[in-house]
Amino acid sequence: MSEYKSEFLQIMEERGFIHQGSNLEGLDEKLCEGIQTAYIGYDPTGTSLHVGHLYTIMMLYWWQQCGHKPISLMGGGTALIPDPTLKDKTRPLLTPEDIDNNIEGIKGVFSKFLKYGDGETDAMMVNNYDWLKELDYIGFLRDIGMHFTVNRMLTFESVKMRLDRELPMTFIEFNYMILQGYDFLELYRRYGTLVQMGGSDQWGNIINGVELGRRKDGVELFALTAPLLTTASGAKMGKTEGGAVWLNEDMFSAYDYYQYWRNVEDADVIRLLKVFTTLPMDEIAKLEKLEGAEINEAKKVLAFEATKLCHGEAAAKEAEETARKTFEQGGVGEDLPSITIGKGELDEGLPVITALVQSGLVSSNGEAKRLIKGGGARVNDNKVEAEDLALTSSDLQGDGYIKLSAGKKKHALVKIS
Repeated sequence: MSEYKSEFLQIMEERGFIHQGSNLEGLDEKLCEGIQTAYIGYDPTGTSLHVGHLYTIMMLYWWQQCGHKPISLMGGGTALIPDPTLKDKTRPLLTPEDIDNNIEGIKGVFSKFLKYGDGETDAMMVNNYDWLKELDYIGFLRDIGMHFTVNRMLTFESVKMRLDRELPMTFIEFNYMILQGYDFLELYRRYGTLVQMGGSDQWGNIINGVELGRRKDGVELFALTAPLLTTASGAKMGKTEGGAVWLNEDMFSAYDYYQYWRNVEDADVIRLLKVFTTLPMDEIAKLEKLEGAEINEAKKVLAFEATKLCHGEAAAKEAEETARKTFEQGGVGEDLPSITIGKGELDEGLPVITALVQSGLVSSNGEAKRLIKGGGARVNDNKVEAEDLALTSSDLQGDGYIKLSAGKKKHALVKIS
């Protein structure tokens, strides 16, 4: 392990956040000189951020905890054009109204992890639309565009992959790289920002900004990226069968969030404790010694600590208690996902397939049928034998609910209004 002098880089290394850096020794020295400012950019392409974003938000969290100033940059300008991602297709274009709505939806996420205000180390939220909207295109090409070569852009992995597959890449996607580099220069000029951090897939874009700062202003800027976030089995982190693991509770409940962490692969638990919780490293070291079935205890700690950080301690305790009642006592917890229907509708008979879909346990009728055929669907802990089963008032339990299950780990309730 490298012997960094600064607290921030020590934490980054011991928790596994460091993948690449443009000059880590130089950054280490800067961090020891006093308060520094770093930023990470987030394009508001949805109304919520997800666990993949949380990976880098935690870098900003530790930056602030170590006495430095973080900036969460909203890409209100760059979101108007798609970036060249590793995906096969170009991202759809968003309207300014879409972007404003998305920014409003995700603002609350950052305040859970960062302290905003006017203090020296208080976080700032900045929107790059504020300066990109004023750009003169011809002047921008002369002053900034001349420092970027297509030759260099063609070496970036996101570009090479698309071209190797003979997939189209638009001119505005090339522009995205230039604008992201310009953001770094603009943040340096406005706020003295010396560091840009992000995921390893952003390395090329970040280095563009580092080089632009050197060429235009003769300043050394720094790049720091975290490793690609995947599970031990190679899957992309932050995805479930139902889609992304969102950080907004109205899109992904605290209970579902708890269960997501509770059900991670055994081989991932310690790494995720380091990255997605603030648990002290000596406590994580103790959990690392657990083996076999005892690893479930480490998973419970991960689920509780991660949920507490994102949704608060009260929500974490409620999710923990619901899980305990559901899985350890065979009962149900108050925090389970639920649907409510009228008593008359239930008396007429609610198809179990409909109930499974409406409750969110499956995403389609076809998936519900496959679940039943495979023996994974249950009503009040009894296996569903027939696809045409209809739920009625006679299925209500003493507390006025019907318990639905998809496998051993996914449950929901049907209640009457």
